[in-house]
Amino acid sequence: MRIVFMGTPDFAEKSLEAVYNAGHEIIGVVTNPDRPKGRGMKLDASPVKKYAESKNLKIYQPEKIRKNEEFIEEIRQLKPDVICVVAYGKILPKEILEIPNFGCINVHGSLLPQYRGAAPIQWAVLNGDKVTGVTTMYMDVGMDTGDMILKKETPIDDDETTGELWERLSKIGADLLVETLQKIEDGTAPKIPQGDEFSLAPMLDKEMSKIDWDNKTAKEIKNLVRGLNPIMGTYSFLNDKKIKFWKVDVVNDNSFDGEKNGTVVKVDNKDGLFIKAKDGLIKVIEIQGENAKKMNIQDFLRGNKIEVGSVMK
Repeated sequence: MRIVFMGTPDFAEKSLEAVYNAGHEIIGVVTNPDRPKGRGMKLDASPVKKYAESKNLKIYQPEKIRKNEEFIEEIRQLKPDVICVVAYGKILPKEILEIPNFGCINVHGSLLPQYRGAAPIQWAVLNGDKVTGVTTMYMDVGMDTGDMILKKETPIDDDETTGELWERLSKIGADLLVETLQKIEDGTAPKIPQGDEFSLAPMLDKEMSKIDWDNKTAKEIKNLVRGLNPIMGTYSFLNDKKIKFWKVDVVNDNSFDGEKNGTVVKVDNKDGLFIKAKDGLIKVIEIQGENAKKMNIQDFLRGNKIEVGSVMK
């Protein structure tokens, strides 16, 4: 089929590669404009653009698409059979949704109607879910409200980070997209309404990355750490210095119940760093000091002194 592909990050790149390898005719690739990146703030192309360039595919990078009549007309003139949208980052207007013969289809990183919105993978980890997956669906003018086509479930490991789950779901989504296109092409793709029961996955707020030692359980803190890894990380202040936590575990030990939440209760170069939570302890595995690189806790403690009894704030 004649495909226009819309996507931006590495999650979408996997789907573009799969569609290309499946032999579809990719007549256009739409991705976000190049953005400044790194210390030098040099313009950097999206992973989708880099892959499209490697295959000499036609690339479009509009800053905006709503009321962009010139761009909309360009897509219309391509006469696509299907528009595939994977983590593109922009909401498509009705004028684009109506262009392709078989509609616009989206690869969404959750089991819809759960977690509609911008951050479904992150919220599944933040909430400590045991199962997630990928859904392909027909797009409409709503936010992830269209009829579902196919779903694929996968378990979430107790220690899995958002970054690790993101990588796995990108591959599952790529395979599911190819399967979906095959069913659309042979006329067997279902249209399954989502119904009225749903949940939302809004964009993440930087303020949520500060650990609330007073009110959060050890399990909730662990889920926060793994849910924000590698996006922004979580942090606390110790002696007015910012410390980031990248990997932690839960220890079911209530022998320090008399201590204030956030108190460092054990420091050992071999066993590591242990902090009291609302229930149980947090064992720190990977940490990052202020203006330093992330490292495992043993390496950190060899170069940084943390006193038992000090309190994370």
